[in-house]
Amino acid sequence: MPTGPLDRGRPDPFRAQHLALAQHQIATEHGFASVTIDEAESPLAWLARRRGRDGRPLIEAYQLQAGERLRADFTCANLMPRTTSNWSSPISADRRGDRAGTFTETMIASRQRVRQALDAVGPEFSGLLVDVCCFLKGLEGIERERSWPTRSAKIVLKLALDRLARHYGYAAKATGKGEAPIRTWLADGAGFIVE
Repeated sequence: MPTGPLDRGRPDPFRAQHLALAQHQIATEHGFASVTIDEAESPLAWLARRRGRDGRPLIEAYQLQAGERLRADFTCANLMPRTTSNWSSPISADRRGDRAGTFTETMIASRQRVRQALDAVGPEFSGLLVDVCCFLKGLEGIERERSWPTRSAKIVLKLALDRLARHYGYAAKATGKGEAPIRTWLADGAGFIVE
């Protein structure tokens, strides 16, 4: 049975054989959902699958998670430029074609999160993160556009992802309640009596 455009986002079998499809769990406002993604689409996923000379991934899992979180907020904020006409509302309310009230609270909150994340990483890294994480540009193309030396974009991207991960609270090593000091109701300097 052929799949139609409303078939829950699953590609037809012919197209699926040419993609690197995988099932992933994502957090939504209603809990976790299982989604099918093309792992070859994201340059970050490609970097996370590749190994360096030392056998370690080119980017760590927490860096991938930070980049994908930025991408999710960017997509939810509807910040991607339009490449086609909007035929759903042929009469516009103003000169730009935007109607008042077209932004949802989710979009506004996502735009605020994107702006806060890009402000946290600073102007040195924000453009690179938007190009790689949001517009899915490859590192070679970025190096050509910016006249950077070969293989330098990977190093700068790792620094940018580290700063982004720090903003989101991600770290290479998890720390939490398991390593926190024990708290009791005892007064300072008092201890338990052990017999």
